[in-house]
Amino acid sequence: MKNIPSINRFEVYKNGKRILKNPLPFHREKFQELGDTFEIVVSKKERLVFTKNPEFIKHILQTGHKNYQKSSVQTVDLAKYIGHGILTSNGAHWRTHRRMVQPAFHKKKLQNLMISVREAIVFELETIEPNKTTDVFPLMGDLAFQVVAKSLFSNGDIRKRMDKLKFITEINQRMLIKEMRQPYLRWWFHFSGKIKKHLGLTKEAQDLLGELINERKTSGVEKDDLLDMLLQARYEDGTAMPQQQLIDEVMILFAAGHETTANALSFALFLIAKHSEVQERIYNEVTSVDFNNEDILQSIGKLQYVKQCVEEAMRLYPPAYIIDREAINEDSFNGNTIPEKTMILMSIYELHRHTDFWEEPEVFNPDRFNHENKKDYANFYYPFGAGPRMCVGNNFAMSEMILTIAEIVKKYKLTTVLNTVELDPLISLKPERVPLTFNERIS
Repeated sequence: MKNIPSINRFEVYKNGKRILKNPLPFHREKFQELGDTFEIVVSKKERLVFTKNPEFIKHILQTGHKNYQKSSVQTVDLAKYIGHGILTSNGAHWRTHRRMVQPAFHKKKLQNLMISVREAIVFELETIEPNKTTDVFPLMGDLAFQVVAKSLFSNGDIRKRMDKLKFITEINQRMLIKEMRQPYLRWWFHFSGKIKKHLGLTKEAQDLLGELINERKTSGVEKDDLLDMLLQARYEDGTAMPQQQLIDEVMILFAAGHETTANALSFALFLIAKHSEVQERIYNEVTSVDFNNEDILQSIGKLQYVKQCVEEAMRLYPPAYIIDREAINEDSFNGNTIPEKTMILMSIYELHRHTDFWEEPEVFNPDRFNHENKKDYANFYYPFGAGPRMCVGNNFAMSEMILTIAEIVKKYKLTTVLNTVELDPLISLKPERVPLTFNERIS
C-alpha cells in the first residue's frame, strides 16, 4: 500500500509501555498526524494497516466482505483460550455453526429468554446498597455474568463453577493482551511457561463446561435455554454437534456475552449519572411502562429513549473498539493495492468520534439516535460490527441493557463525582472504575 503513510516498528517499541497499558492515545496521535489510514511496518513481509476511514471499513465489512476474514489474532491466538466457535473461526466452519447458533436469538426465543433475563437482573440489583457510592463496573460484571449463566443453563446451583469460569476467562484475556501488544516477547512467554500455565486454565474451563453439558444430557430435562438449543441443533446430515464443539460455542457465548454487556452498561450508567436531564427523561419513560402486565418485548420496544442512551453510550465507548480482518486475496481500494494476507485493524473507537461525520463527537447526546436522525449515521456507526459477521447476539444484548437501565433508574437516582472514565482496553473496551451513588427514589 504505497499511497498511505507508515511508521516503523521502532516507534512502536519506543512507545511499548504506554501501548501495553492503553493503545488508544497512541492510535489517536497517529491518526491526527498521518490521516485516516496508516500502516505500521512490522517487518519486510508484515505490515499492519490501521484505519478509521468509513468507506474503507464498509468495503471490508460489507461490500467486499467475501475477500476478508478474521485474522490469526482471533482464529489462532484468541481461539487457543476460548475455542473454535463462531467468534474465532472462518470459512465453512464459521458459516455452518453461525447457521446453527443464530436461531437462538430469533424474536420468539428472545421472548422466553427475556423473562428469565429480567428475573436475573432484578435479583442481582437487590445487592445494591442505597445511598452509598459503589463501583458499578464489578456490579454490572456480576449482573451480566448471571444473565448469561441463566440464559445458557437456566436455573441450577452452578454459581461456584461459573465464578471459576469467569475468573479463568478474565485472567486468560490479560495474558492474550500481553501477547498481542508485546509480540517481541512471545519467545519469553513460551520459555517462562506463562502460556503453558494459561492453557492449563483453559483446559480447566473446558472440563467445567463439559461437566455442565453432560449433566444436562443425562438429566433428560429440557430447559428451553441456549444450551438446549445447541444440543438440539443439527448439521445438514442430521448429526448433533460433537462435545468439543458444544464446549467451544458455550465458552464463546459466555465470554463474549457477559463481558461486552457489562462494559457497555458501566459506561452508559456513568453517562446517565453525569446528565441529570437525560436521567429524568429516562425515568419518565420507564415509569409509563408496565412490565408485569405486558408482553416483555413489547415493553422493551416502548423504551425508545433508553435505547437511544444505550446507542449513544456505545458510540462513545464501543465494546469492540478495534475490529480486525485479513485479506484473503489481493484487493484494491481507493488507488491502493492491498496485498494478500494484509492485516487491517479498523478503529471503531476513532470512527465513532470522527469530527468529519459527527457533530460535537465528544458530547453525550442521545437525541442523535432518535428516529429522524438515526439514518444519517448508518455508515459511521458499528457498535456490533456489520455485514454477515455482525454480532449474533446484538438484539439480546440491547434488550438486556435496556431492561437493566430501566430497572435501575426506576428505583434509583444516579450521581457521580467522576468527570471522566479511565479506560482499560483489553479484548473489549473496559472502564477502570465507575463510582456511582445509587440514591433511592422516594415514591
